[in-house]
Amino acid sequence: MTVLAIDQGTSGTKAIVVDPEAGVCSLAEVPVHPRYLDGGGVEQDPTELLESVLAAGRAAVASAGRPIDVVSLANQGETVLAWSPDTGRPLTQAIVWQDRRAEPLCAELSEHAQRFAAETGLVLDPYFSAPKLAWLRRNVETDGVVTTSDTWLLRQLTGAFVTDATTASRSLVLGLGAEHWNRELLALFGLEDERMPDIVANDVVIGSTSAFGGEVPVGGIVVDQQAALLGQACLDAGMAKCTFGTGAFLLANTGKVAVRSKSGLTSSVAWRVAGEDTFCVDGQVYTAASAVRWLASLGIVTGAEQLDAVSATDSEGVMCVPALAGLAAPWWQSSATATVSGMTLSTGRGHLVRALLEGIAAQVGELVTAIQADASTTSTHLNRLRVDGGLTQSSVLVQAVADVLQVPVDVYPSAHATALGAAALADLSLHPDRGLRDVVPPWTPTSTYEPVWSPARADEFRSAWRRLAHTTYPSGATS
Repeated sequence: MTVLAIDQGTSGTKAIVVDPEAGVCSLAEVPVHPRYLDGGGVEQDPTELLESVLAAGRAAVASAGRPIDVVSLANQGETVLAWSPDTGRPLTQAIVWQDRRAEPLCAELSEHAQRFAAETGLVLDPYFSAPKLAWLRRNVETDGVVTTSDTWLLRQLTGAFVTDATTASRSLVLGLGAEHWNRELLALFGLEDERMPDIVANDVVIGSTSAFGGEVPVGGIVVDQQAALLGQACLDAGMAKCTFGTGAFLLANTGKVAVRSKSGLTSSVAWRVAGEDTFCVDGQVYTAASAVRWLASLGIVTGAEQLDAVSATDSEGVMCVPALAGLAAPWWQSSATATVSGMTLSTGRGHLVRALLEGIAAQVGELVTAIQADASTTSTHLNRLRVDGGLTQSSVLVQAVADVLQVPVDVYPSAHATALGAAALADLSLHPDRGLRDVVPPWTPTSTYEPVWSPARADEFRSAWRRLAHTTYPSGATS
């Protein structure tokens, strides 16, 4: 069976054609261009998103030179837009998951924060989709429907009006593990009268498309980070991965336990397969590759490929909290700003590069600490981490993660974990009699990084970094 798996991301769309026997047969990538606005706005042109999906998918199919049996789509998760359900025409720009303009709206609802956490497993924050949907309705567009970007893209491809269980679980208006939207939670956002898409499982066919050649089914739709968790074969409770893309996203499988974290993490559906939910707990670092692009904009590096060549062997006391778009879990401080400390006249660009990479690793370390704090509930004791994403090309970063976490870190051998996870679900959508272990192949890491720092040095670094992080938001207060 041959799958066209499309990963529509923040900075680009990737499409692969994959076959269980031949592996990845072809790859195509098309960049997209988010715009960063004053006031915390981040937007994308919906037309560019759709064109990137079509162009990448068609190029991958043409390069593979073989017919495809099914198409799958992984999506950004919390990116939203308004559009006409009659014509499919977008009525607004796509509001990207990084957008913070719904912050005042969340503040208005702060008295309901505990209810949202208890019912949805999420933190009341503009990162999730419902606050952005409500912001659009209040400030931009009252016509049409407001949905996440996957629903709009799937409407263009198949005519269906759907989203999947993993994407819906990132909304703040769906009970954790529920099958239908919660109208009371929608009403809190002023969205009670909205037409909402049907919520489907991750192993079903939702329709068909002729966008990439002959008419083929579309199935295995999923949100990107959960697709990567699956692609890396984190199939058992306690297994965890971190994807280093535009941001860094740590997810740990919690099995059939739907966790309500007490440590500032969030919980959602990892996948809904064969009528059952598997759950995950997750934390986010808002700026990873985007922080590297910031370095490049200053001329410190040309891009991620230059990080290791420029990085100093030691930061020489320079420390960085790369909160260029605020701090996500476990702080949830959107007002946090980036900080660099410890610089002297001898500080060079190499020290800044290493400090930034160690700062990203430190944020991942705080997420792991939060997971361990919830371990009594989740039975999730993380003693190994799997990683993927473009920034794993930096051995300095991956070694820093191993040093800070004090656990071995395995590098996934493919740059396509998200697309491969989506492809596995597409396989299931056509063969529901199969199980996840039948469609997700085992893998061997390209490299494993063992901790080099001593536990004492790791503790000292993390304590100093944590103190610095507390200076990046007003009064050093935590959420």
